[in-house]
Amino acid sequence: MRAIAKGRQPPSLTTHRRSPHADYDNYRHKHVLRRALVSEQRGLCCYCMGPIEPDASAMKIEHWLCQERYPGEQLNYRNLLGACLGGEGQPQPKQHCDTRKGNRDLLWNPAEPAHAIEARVRYELDGTIRSDDATFDNQLDRVLNLNLAELKAHRKGVLDAVLLWWRRHGPVPRHRIEREVRRYESAHGRLTPYCQVAVWWLNRRLARVR
Repeated sequence: MRAIAKGRQPPSLTTHRRSPHADYDNYRHKHVLRRALVSEQRGLCCYCMGPIEPDASAMKIEHWLCQERYPGEQLNYRNLLGACLGGEGQPQPKQHCDTRKGNRDLLWNPAEPAHAIEARVRYELDGTIRSDDATFDNQLDRVLNLNLAELKAHRKGVLDAVLLWWRRHGPVPRHRIEREVRRYESAHGRLTPYCQVAVWWLNRRLARVR
C-alpha cells in the first residue's frame, strides 16, 4: 500500500453536503469526484496499487468507513478513496480490494497520515504483502484478498526488477539509491502500478547505508 495525500475536495461535493437531504446517492457529480481521487492517488488503486481510470467502468469510489454503518461519513471527502474494480462479478475467491471488503472495517487507512500505512506493511520476495500487526495482516488476506495470486505476481515482478537493478549496479552508493527512489516516485503525473513495492525495498537499503 502507498500513503495517499488527500487534496482539496471538489467544490461540488462541498455544495452538495450543505444542501437539504444530501447523501451520497443523490450526489450528481461523481465524475468530478472520480477525477479528483484518481489525480491525488496518481492513477493507483488505494489498496492493491493497480491502475485506475476516472470512469465508472474502470474504478469504484470506496468509502473507507462504509455507508451502511457510518452514514455520517458518506460525504466526508477524507473517507472517500479510489479503488479498482477488484474482480467485480467474479466468484468471491477472485475478488479483492473494495469489492471483497464490502462493509467490513479495516484497521488502517492509507489516506490517514497518523496511520503511517507504509510503515505497516512489508513485502516478501514472492510478492506476498504482510503486516507485523496480526489483525491487519489478517485483513490484508481475508478482507482485501491482496495475496491473490495475480496481485502477488504483479508485486513480484516489481521486486524482481529492482533486485536485478541492484545486482547490476552493486554495491550501490546512497545517492544512487536515492535517485532510484525518486525515479519511482516521479514528481508529477501517474505512477507505475505497484511501484511502492520497489520504493519500500529501496528505502530499506537506504536505512542500512550511511
